[in-house]
Amino acid sequence: MSLNETEIQRRTKIARDAIRAAYGTEEDEYGATLFVSYHLEEVESSYWKERYQTDSPEPFQILDSLVLKSDFEDEEDLDSFDFTLPGNATNYLICVTFDENGEVEDISTES
Repeated sequence: MSLNETEIQRRTKIARDAIRAAYGTEEDEYGATLFVSYHLEEVESSYWKERYQTDSPEPFQILDSLVLKSDFEDEEDLDSFDFTLPGNATNYLICVTFDENGEVEDISTES
């Protein structure tokens, strides 16, 4: 495993943990909380039923099933990790950005 792959795995875990920790907090108004609430309202219930066996999954079920969508061409690409719903259900992303020290700087929802 290359250094880049190891760092991608490390930052992916940090990003996922940060998304979970931020969900529902006041500081996360435009991050994971917005992403989940928007998609629970807008995505067809059949999508949820197929993937989660319920028409209305719990927010953490959704957050835990996010897929990494980022493409890492080089070391500089490791500053932003983008996650989305599985199965190309949306054009929206939860974007986790890292500072120069590899710490989470921001979590936001983008399209």
